[in-house]
Amino acid sequence: MKVVTAERLDLPVSGMTCAACARAIENTLAATPGVERARVNLATNTATVEYDAARVGRPAMVHAIEELGYGVPEGAAEAPVYGKRLAVAAVFAAPVVLLGMLHTAPWMQLALTLPVVFYAGAPFYTAAWSALRHKSANMNSLIALGTGAAFLYSVYETMRGGHEVYFEAATAIIALVLTGRTLEARARAKASEAIRKLMDLQPPTARVIRNGAEIDAPVEEVKAGDTVAVRPGERLPVDGTVLDGESAVDESMLTGESMPVDKRPGSTVFAGTINRSGAFRYSAAKGGRGTVLQRMIELVKEAQGSRAPVARLADVVSAWFTVGVLIAALITFAAWMFFAPAGVALIDAVAVLIIACPCALGLATPVAIMVGTGRAAGRGILIKGGEALEMARRIDTVVFDKTGTITQGKARVTRIVAAPGFTEAELLRLAASAERHSEHPIGKAIVEEAAARGIALEEAREFTALPGRGVRAMVGGRLVEAGRAITVDGVPAGFIEVADSIKPEAAETVRRLRAMGLDVWMITGDRQATADAIAREAGIDQVLAEVLPERKVEELKKLQAAGKRVAMVGDGINDAPALAQADLGMAIGAGTDIAMEAADVTLMRGDLLSVVEAIELSRRTMRIIRQNLFWAFAYNAVGIPVAALGLLSPMVASAAMALSSVTVVMNSLRLR
Repeated sequence: MKVVTAERLDLPVSGMTCAACARAIENTLAATPGVERARVNLATNTATVEYDAARVGRPAMVHAIEELGYGVPEGAAEAPVYGKRLAVAAVFAAPVVLLGMLHTAPWMQLALTLPVVFYAGAPFYTAAWSALRHKSANMNSLIALGTGAAFLYSVYETMRGGHEVYFEAATAIIALVLTGRTLEARARAKASEAIRKLMDLQPPTARVIRNGAEIDAPVEEVKAGDTVAVRPGERLPVDGTVLDGESAVDESMLTGESMPVDKRPGSTVFAGTINRSGAFRYSAAKGGRGTVLQRMIELVKEAQGSRAPVARLADVVSAWFTVGVLIAALITFAAWMFFAPAGVALIDAVAVLIIACPCALGLATPVAIMVGTGRAAGRGILIKGGEALEMARRIDTVVFDKTGTITQGKARVTRIVAAPGFTEAELLRLAASAERHSEHPIGKAIVEEAAARGIALEEAREFTALPGRGVRAMVGGRLVEAGRAITVDGVPAGFIEVADSIKPEAAETVRRLRAMGLDVWMITGDRQATADAIAREAGIDQVLAEVLPERKVEELKKLQAAGKRVAMVGDGINDAPALAQADLGMAIGAGTDIAMEAADVTLMRGDLLSVVEAIELSRRTMRIIRQNLFWAFAYNAVGIPVAALGLLSPMVASAAMALSSVTVVMNSLRLR
């Protein structure tokens, strides 16, 4: 049996105005043979399609979208430009509204209304007609039907010599809707800044050394193993490993960490970061498009195109909303015909059509997710999507791995005690000289401590590693044995204490998580006594010690079986199974593909406080989404009956409708 791997394609879509538009495109794409899954994001104007390339290609998908009356631009979908149409609508609508208030000059009102309807409002009518041809309806349908009905009735009244005309309603509605869409487009542009900023980080060219000469090559042509030269002040074009030279590199745009990071031969460097001081050369790890930065961009795009489970009700409602509004408008018209002239009945029905346009409902969730995940990415926090955002809000337990997460993951000297006849410096010199060729982490820690203190080491002879007991070597003619204690020529010389210290922000992180109402646990393979000591220092009371790597998943399952919603914080490589088992996996201080794939949230900084920041940002984003959904539903729940009762003019309805969409977007922008 042949296994087919679905490919993915992001298509920019123009012409969408409401949730019904997105739903129609989504359903049409999903029904296309060969398409396995389709998601349409109104906020980003993007259709994301997973498909079998052997059965369907891009042309068929583009054709399906265009058949519905929407466009697929060659580049990214641009926000609609309403400038000229809005200007025409505003210039001509103002005198029409004034004349309408005075109930005079219907023929002049008609003349002034024509450019508003046939030029400024043209996009509404063409989109509505296209939807009608495909037996669907959307926001444009409601606007076109409302303004068209008011216009045609007013033309009829004018032709028969009447004065009860409603040209001002038609012109004002078009002008106000265009105003709302202009403001909304500008606000949406601000909301999508995160991806643009990330994309701007990678330079278009790289200075590659080929045949002994430096040449500027397009970043797409850089191959793994190419030698890249970087000068002070330049952005790095690709990921790689430093070959020669030393510098300090600003990685803040990737990790959110403000302090430059020292780089020397063997250090890993990343595309998009800034070389602050010295020049160096490095070997490209991957091609120009296989960088951590590019993976970040892809993750943010995926997140911004995702849906949160909380929005499912809005999806269901929006699927039937437009049809429901049309029925409500017909009922309003029919009911008012018994109590008022046809013109009054018509204008009340128009008010229902306009007030009920479901823009705010369609934008409530995607804009907030787009801004929230974008803001997080700017702080070095990659959240995979709406489900991860919602789960981050719901977790009640955080489990930290110890080594490399709570602790530095690196042994260091914490205390030196010299025996009588020896000084601390002499003891450290002898021990470090004996350990200088050792590969053991403890030996390396002792050597690094001596280097940090500026102590010169001697060459060790007759070096022997003693499994489980340390090392033995001749240093300056003296026999040094370093194990659980240190002896020189058989005489006890003292001891050097080496430990893996906790990160300086660990205790503050635990305190803040507890203040947020979360239980905090630590899990480790270390002995109980060692684990308890580290946990005490970090302020953690609940410890799972002596847990082998393969048993971490079992321990998480026990917590989940007890009703806990668990977030697991680990390094994303050794802890990949546990990260996958947790309700929310958080990989900290890791920029590898493994970490990004295993975790729901990737924390590019090693700073534990980014765990707190990720949860706080998720909670804020979900709070904004709930506010948006509440106001979108409340707006329609109140507005439709008020309009149906004849208490709302179409002009006020159109202003309120435009304001509702802008309000939802602006409320989401507070996350920035």
